[in-house]
Amino acid sequence: MTDLTTATAAELAGRIAAREVSSEEVTRAHLDRIAEVDGEINAYLHVGGDEALEAARAVDARLAGGEELGPLAGVPVALKDVFTTTDAPTTCASKMLDGYMSPYDATVTSRLRAAGIPILGKTNLDEFAMGSSTENSAYGPTKNPWDHTRTPGGSGGGSAAALASHQAPLAVGTDTGGSIRQPAALTATVGVKPTYGTVSRHGLVASASSLDQGGPCARTVEDAALLHQVIAGHDPSDSTSLNVAIDDMVAAAREGARGDLKGVRVGVVRELGGEGYQAGVEAAFQSAVETLRGLGAEVVEVSCPNFQYALPAYYLILPSEVSSNLARFDAMRYGLRTGDGSADQVMAASRAEGLGPEVKRRIMLGTYALSAGYYDAFYGQAQKIRTLIARDFDAAYEKVDVLVSPTTPTTAFPLGDKVSDPVAMYKFDLCTLPLNLAGHCGMSVPTGLVDGLPTGMQIMAPALADERLYRVGAAFEAARGAIA
Repeated sequence: MTDLTTATAAELAGRIAAREVSSEEVTRAHLDRIAEVDGEINAYLHVGGDEALEAARAVDARLAGGEELGPLAGVPVALKDVFTTTDAPTTCASKMLDGYMSPYDATVTSRLRAAGIPILGKTNLDEFAMGSSTENSAYGPTKNPWDHTRTPGGSGGGSAAALASHQAPLAVGTDTGGSIRQPAALTATVGVKPTYGTVSRHGLVASASSLDQGGPCARTVEDAALLHQVIAGHDPSDSTSLNVAIDDMVAAAREGARGDLKGVRVGVVRELGGEGYQAGVEAAFQSAVETLRGLGAEVVEVSCPNFQYALPAYYLILPSEVSSNLARFDAMRYGLRTGDGSADQVMAASRAEGLGPEVKRRIMLGTYALSAGYYDAFYGQAQKIRTLIARDFDAAYEKVDVLVSPTTPTTAFPLGDKVSDPVAMYKFDLCTLPLNLAGHCGMSVPTGLVDGLPTGMQIMAPALADERLYRVGAAFEAARGAIA
């Protein structure tokens, strides 16, 4: 019998529904696994064992009473510590919010609870989701389960590492410039950035409001689809939420798993490869493309010339929104408060002590870009580039159904390797940034190992065509087989 911590979420859900195993047993097995390994991995900032077990027992009682529950009822999840929770701290991995207890649940949190999904705890991240390696956390870095000397990626390294080390069967992350997809690639897990506006941002502590998007993280494409169905949907509490029907991701994944991609047109993005890309990563990607071709897909090369400007445009738009959003952490209403004197003095002292260097860097960049005399030259120009990138996507999708690229230029780099070089750290997200600027959807699916380290293929699709990700991703996953 498959171990409870290594089984897929779909397998666990079936066994719980059939009452072959209880949700309490599954949840306890994962809590035991956390106790066993997380002292080394540091995937979790908070573990809510009592709360998770209470939720699991409630599911077991409802099943015993003959109720029919949702498809993931009783299967536990790890939640990135940027979603508010009333029964656990929401810190965003920052000293500024150390111990902060929210008076309300995020919509994503509420939907997990309503679906009968126990929340194991809150996972580690780069402070306020700003970073590419989870080294900017005020509570220490997360280690990659494949090699503890290397990064699991960021900002959502905690969620990805929890999955890869079997400390959770499912996780929820957020993706602002690749923070779900990039860690997925580095840990041999599956990460999905849904279409912007299809997963509520209500109760998601904002970094960059026009870019942030919650999404599912899992070890299989089908598991990600099951979780996606739970958290997606219109939310009147979120002004950016789209009031549209959500496609059946699970059906798309199961169709794809049958392995037929005849009629699917796949575009390989010319600009996302070449100089600066690790040879083994490119070879693994080309092998994955050939696998898609072997499944019947039509593969062509596509040019998106403005993608080369995505990095500078992103690092003007994101810091500008960060500068605005983080102004709320003023030491007056909640969060860290230190020093004395006038309100300005207390605010300055608290922000100096409570915010880390990367967060401060981005606030200063954004404040400068938005300042009088520079707005048009920097922020305004970046928004024009954003439009050009969206047009590149639109032109590409006139020719193909999905686009593909490596998810990251290299495999996981050593912890500490890029900390003193912000530009090198930023460049690690070259492949994932364009998607967020356009608001489209994307997935990273594992392609295999390069020198013992995981690498991934990014699949991209137009806005509101998320089901294409699941069909193509599941087909590739089935053809690829297990990763050693």
